[in-house]
Amino acid sequence: MRTTVYWGIGGLVGVLIVAGLGWLLLNPQGLGAYLSDQPEACNNCHVMNPAYEGWFHATHRRVAVCNDCHTPHAFPAKWGVKFLKGVQHVYFYTTYQIPPQIYADGLTRQIVQSNCVRCHFNTVATQSGLMGGERLCFDCHRTVAHGERRSIAFGTLPERR
Repeated sequence: MRTTVYWGIGGLVGVLIVAGLGWLLLNPQGLGAYLSDQPEACNNCHVMNPAYEGWFHATHRRVAVCNDCHTPHAFPAKWGVKFLKGVQHVYFYTTYQIPPQIYADGLTRQIVQSNCVRCHFNTVATQSGLMGGERLCFDCHRTVAHGERRSIAFGTLPERR
């Protein structure tokens, strides 16, 4: 009799765990959204509103989504970066340590530069200094992908340069 009760409780707990994980994966703003390439997933956190709005109204919206610029394109590297950045975002969000201004870290800057060159190779191949890594595309073209941004979360453009 006791074994039956334990199996029943264990089964109920198992069903609840599976249901919870399913909800996280299938809920439009849950984990499943982060497994997609949908820009709305990047905008789940309110501090990303200026970046999303800037992208939404900029010219790159027609040709690229967040992951096209902010993650590598090779299979294992893309998911590794998505996992790493996801863990960082969860940490900052759950510990209330979201920085007042968001800046790209070294890894993100390297990835974005690599993706700029990948898409615009024919243009940058003839530009002095770009292919050797002395300059980053977004040193001069900061407003191209996200448009003009002026907000508390991202700082004003003169502060960013």
